[in-house]
Amino acid sequence: MIKKYLLVFFLCLCLGNQIKAQENAFKNPDSLLRRDYDYLYDRIEQLQGDTINQSLYLKSFLLKSKSEKNFEEIVNGYKNYLHHSPDKLKLVYADSMIFSAKQSKKNNLIGSAYLSKGIVYYGLKQHDQALDNYLIANDFISKTTDNYLIYKVKYTIGHIKYYLGFYDEAISLFRECVVYFKKENPRGYLNSLHSLGLCYNRVGNYGLCSEINKKGLTEGIRLNNTDMESYFIHSEGINQFSLKNYRDAIKHINYSLAVIKEKKDFANQAVGYFYIGKSYWQLNEHETALPYFKKVVQIIEAKNYIRPDLRENYELMIRYYKSKDDLNNQLYYIQKLLNVDKILDSRYRYLSNKIHKEYDTKKLLADKKSIEDLFTKRKYNDSILGLVIAFLFFLLVFLLYRNINNKRIYRQKYEELMTKGKSAKVEERQITSIIADINQDKVKSLLKQLEKFEKDDKFLEKDLTSSKLSVAFGTNVKYLSKIIYHYRGKKFVDYINDLKVDYLISLLQNDKAVRKYSNKALAEEVGFSTTQKFSHAFFARAGMPVSFFIQEIKKEEITDLDENRGVNFD
Repeated sequence: MIKKYLLVFFLCLCLGNQIKAQENAFKNPDSLLRRDYDYLYDRIEQLQGDTINQSLYLKSFLLKSKSEKNFEEIVNGYKNYLHHSPDKLKLVYADSMIFSAKQSKKNNLIGSAYLSKGIVYYGLKQHDQALDNYLIANDFISKTTDNYLIYKVKYTIGHIKYYLGFYDEAISLFRECVVYFKKENPRGYLNSLHSLGLCYNRVGNYGLCSEINKKGLTEGIRLNNTDMESYFIHSEGINQFSLKNYRDAIKHINYSLAVIKEKKDFANQAVGYFYIGKSYWQLNEHETALPYFKKVVQIIEAKNYIRPDLRENYELMIRYYKSKDDLNNQLYYIQKLLNVDKILDSRYRYLSNKIHKEYDTKKLLADKKSIEDLFTKRKYNDSILGLVIAFLFFLLVFLLYRNINNKRIYRQKYEELMTKGKSAKVEERQITSIIADINQDKVKSLLKQLEKFEKDDKFLEKDLTSSKLSVAFGTNVKYLSKIIYHYRGKKFVDYINDLKVDYLISLLQNDKAVRKYSNKALAEEVGFSTTQKFSHAFFARAGMPVSFFIQEIKKEEITDLDENRGVNFD
């Protein structure tokens, strides 16, 4: 095994040096110097099959990216070569991708390069090397927010899970990929559907497998992408075998194999031959089945490829030769089966341990950290919520206390107000001193006018100002203000407001209809320009809101009625 890897290493080294020499010798044609990467890429894709002309654009793309030191496009340049080169060169270009990506120091680019190398190994059915590169890719990609690459890793890990027989885990990964790639990448979407269908077949959900295969075919038509058509038909052939529809299985798989052979997909070719052989075997056509089993063996030995479900191929061949009493072939295929078991056991243990230790464990640790962070955040939020609840509770207690205390104060103010009697006019202050700068006759005249003003309820006039009243009294604002302040003990505005409020208090005590008025109507009733000014003035004068005052009057009235009824009843 070590000799084999050393041989591959030296072969890759020699090929790499040869490619490097070719790159150095190539000069980009003037006509392509100013072309952008999209143009060069489109030409590479359009020249499929024309290797000579395609090579010109492959080299131009790579040379342009290197001259511009554009590491992302350098990686894409090597990826172009990887996609359009024979298998023996793919790993060389994959290593060049990794080398260039590392120079960029970008996690997404490095992860993508390792992912591409893993995919090359998976295509060669070297699953252990594929997994090693997938895990390295995952280390880099998990540090990014590149969802496309994150889900691409999930897809590749899903295939390793499928190969190992962890079908439920693979289903979970492929379901996620189906949802993501449906919006982002048609080919990725169809590939994920196909892989999901295979998993459903493995867990015995044949109906759902058929649904997925039908969906894959219709979605391929809708997306104008028929690359996966043969694979969905191939999958349905295997599913028909599971449903014991053996003729349908043979028909489906035979139809699909033509395209699969063209794609040089030896793995699915081997699986197809195996299920055709098994179908004939179940139909008791053992002689017809045997050549297909032999084709499977040829592919396994030529490509050094084996997977667990193909192991049965050898068991059936041994059974066949046992039925023919052919001891030589029995021993021959028994030995081959023993060799296959060694390979499967070695690969399975390696892959299983690796995927659990380096992927599943890492994912579990990431999930654990995420949950711990969630708990920490929740604990913090709970603390904040607790503080908020405590604050609201104390605020509620404070508001309740203040409300009770205010009502107590309001009630006290109400009782004080009611003890003054039904009329609560502003009382004239007993002033012995005189106003020095105003003639006493003038003072007496203005006081008489004020008394008449108060008696005739002239203060109810809306928008009444000191200027208007001083004109009406035949004096000036200064004199009027001084007299009101000296003899009524208030500034002009407070004097007028208190008169209005006292008038309203008397009105509310005596007129039940007025008690039904809104604050706006009450304000207008006594000449306030706004409801806000009215409410403020009432509270300043009475020491309580107008609503409380009205409520208390009504309560007293009800109490008086009940008492009167009680007396009448006796």
